[in-house]
Amino acid sequence: MKKIKLLTGFLMLFLLVGNGVFSQNVEKKGFALLELYTSEGCSSCPPADELLGKIQNEYRDKNVFVLAYHVDYWDKQGWKDIFSNADFTKRQYDYAQFMGKEPIYTPQVIINGKADYIGSQETSLRNGIKSALLKSALANLSLETSQNSNILSVLYHVESTSKNSRLLIAIVQKEAKSNVRRGENANRVLSHYQIVRQLQSVNLNKGKKGTATISLPKNYNAQGFEVIGFVQDADSGVILGVKRV
Repeated sequence: MKKIKLLTGFLMLFLLVGNGVFSQNVEKKGFALLELYTSEGCSSCPPADELLGKIQNEYRDKNVFVLAYHVDYWDKQGWKDIFSNADFTKRQYDYAQFMGKEPIYTPQVIINGKADYIGSQETSLRNGIKSALLKSALANLSLETSQNSNILSVLYHVESTSKNSRLLIAIVQKEAKSNVRRGENANRVLSHYQIVRQLQSVNLNKGKKGTATISLPKNYNAQGFEVIGFVQDADSGVILGVKRV
């Protein structure tokens, strides 16, 4: 009787692997996407920038990803952030609506589109990362890139459980330094990490496979940049899966 049960168990496992069920669950391991909202004009932001750079380096070989968005609402306080973008400010406001948390602030870190943290509070951030890694991804994502001059083509394939999801593709500059002359950080040289230079959204309701084209920054080079794609539920803001190219 025990032999029959054992053989039945192996048969079920074989069928699961053959149908792709087993391998699919393995691929959907936990992840943590940290989205930092920061600015060169904010005196509280440099410690958060440094902390996120530290975390990026520490978790580089794990399923932890860092994106730093430089917002523009500090630009009128005496210093214009060279990486600031009004679209990133809008994205932060969108999160405020998703989570019902206003007003927006810097430095703010949002993990997996679900919970926000003060970007300089290391213990809270690390606890948030640990919690996120325990939960399986809800989307499988594959990306392939090719470059032609200043245009990057991204071939994507998404398998998602969300009925209304979108793919976001971020062109990320790994490191940079800025000499800030005015504002709250006047006369300081600031270090930045994982700076989002371009962010393109793809509506997946029209198809889960396709090719997206993105204009690259003028100083783009393969060694100093990377591409991170992630799938987001458009109704809740929750991140369903992420992939680094």
